Amino acid sequence: MTKQAIIERTIEAINQLPEEKAEAIFEFADSVRKRYEEHQLTNEIQSLIAGGSSFEFLDKEEDLYSVADLKEVYNG
Repeated sequence: MTKQAIIERTIEAINQLPEEKAEAIFEFADSVRKRYEEHQLTNEIQSLIAGGSSFEFLDKEEDLYSVADLKEVYNG
C-alpha cells in the first residue's frame, strides 16, 4: 500500500470517530513524528561527529597503560 493510500484510509477512519478519539490519534501521530525527527537529528549529529576531526587528537595519544601494568587479571 502506498503512503498516500494509507493517509486516505486513515483520514476516512478518523472522520468516523468522535472528536476526542480523533484528537487522541493526532496526539499519537504527532508523538511518533517527534520521535522520528529526534532520531533523525541524533543520526545526523553522530554522522557529523564521526566525520569531523574534533576528536582526532585522541587517536594520536599514547596508551598510558598496558596489560603488563596489571597487578591482577580479571577473568570474569
